[in-house]
Amino acid sequence: MSRARVLLGVYGVAAAVFFGVKGAVLLVNARHFPRLRPRPRPVDAPRVSLLVPARDEAHNLPRTLPGLLAQGADEVLVLDDGSGDGTGEVARRLCAGVPGARVLEGRPLPPGWHGKPWACQQLGEAATGDLLIFTDADVDWRPGALGAVLHELSRSGADLLSVYPRQRNETFGERLLTPLVDVVLLTLLPEPVLRIPHRAASAANGQLMAFRREAYARLGGHALVRAELLEDVKFGQRLKAEDGRLALALGGECVEVRMYRGYRESVGGFGKNAYEVHGRSRVLLAVSLGWHLAAYTLPWLLPSRRWRWLTALRVAGVAERALVNLVAGRRRPADLAEGLLGPLTPLLALPVFLRARGARVGWKGRSYEQSRQRSAVSGQPGEHLPQPASPVVEGVRG
Repeated sequence: MSRARVLLGVYGVAAAVFFGVKGAVLLVNARHFPRLRPRPRPVDAPRVSLLVPARDEAHNLPRTLPGLLAQGADEVLVLDDGSGDGTGEVARRLCAGVPGARVLEGRPLPPGWHGKPWACQQLGEAATGDLLIFTDADVDWRPGALGAVLHELSRSGADLLSVYPRQRNETFGERLLTPLVDVVLLTLLPEPVLRIPHRAASAANGQLMAFRREAYARLGGHALVRAELLEDVKFGQRLKAEDGRLALALGGECVEVRMYRGYRESVGGFGKNAYEVHGRSRVLLAVSLGWHLAAYTLPWLLPSRRWRWLTALRVAGVAERALVNLVAGRRRPADLAEGLLGPLTPLLALPVFLRARGARVGWKGRSYEQSRQRSAVSGQPGEHLPQPASPVVEGVRG
């Protein structure tokens, strides 16, 4: 038997195992992954603070902030994080006359901090709720969403509930890469495994993170992840390392998001995080790209009439994203047709991998260094930089 035939056989077995495992994980998650359903807010619910870090979000807030203000939270705080597009003015206009709604001016970014953790830390300091719910400015909260989050937080008994909003993609460019968030979550992370009390079995999504105040304070707030680009996942890992309970849910009918408004934005957003997702290893980045080209693209370049099992790989690569979208609740014809992009997806993702290999990445006008080593300023539980007195920080000190 020739060496080429042996290598092709090994490749076929590896690809079959790859798609088989991903399919099995998707089936498990289709059955077990919690989904939010609209609910009224419980009359005996703890005091709730909805917290929105906002940097250059004037285009999103008129669409998303009214739904958030209508949830009936005890307070809604929007922090204008040094925006240059009038975000603060837009937020003040929308919050005017709404009880408990305020707009905060963000303080300058201190040395050793990344932008979003610093914005969230300031919001945590200012908040007065027993439950602190951080949500991005591009996330749409539908009627009954707050009740759904509170119900799931209570049902799970978690210290941190992180929700993956349902994706809403309106242009072709948005569909090329953005839905891969759901593919990674639902085909690689079986929900029962995420219940294991070990930091390695963790995931989180900074678009919506609901904390019990005492747990957030015990860990020092976002100072715990102040120099992390992947601050949401790192927060989940470190919370678990300190015996905290982490739970995840899909946004379902309650919470939606339009993450990026085109292919170029998707490349920038994913490129910012890809290095961290791959364990800060450029070798692993290259291996990941190579394998995805082999699994999704190569079967379409080889003659299937000679090796008929290639047809099964082609079908798997095309069907995967359509099935993921069904599980995630994205069931319009255009959503299901995204599966046809499967063979092209590794090629479309190539700029993401190239961007991730750089020494620095930029996002929203800020530039961050990508180090091979763990950042020296990454926080430890209970550790924080000096801040003005606040309920959260005082809780940590106490």
